[in-house]
Amino acid sequence: MTLSGVHPILNFMTTTARSEKLDLRLSPQAKERLFAAAKAQQRSVSEFVLQSALERAEETLADRRLFQLSSEDWARFQAALDAPPRSLPRLKKLLRAPGLFDPKA
Repeated sequence: MTLSGVHPILNFMTTTARSEKLDLRLSPQAKERLFAAAKAQQRSVSEFVLQSALERAEETLADRRLFQLSSEDWARFQAALDAPPRSLPRLKKLLRAPGLFDPKA
């Protein structure tokens, strides 16, 4: 929720001009389920599908755009980034071994 109390998805849906079209192919059962869900929320199928898809997109993208840490966690995160790399002998051995596509000697 934002400070205005309006969910950003709903605000986006009402303040942005809709000029693009998205076509879907779906089974009769999926279509029936979407119509029933839209009716249960007293919305058009388009509104229901758009809101649902945008909410899912927001969830999917949220951790790729923004993450929040306390100041203590941020300090630990920075320390981990600044720390020298750990020695990983098994990884070194693996990288030195000939690969599947390397020419055989």
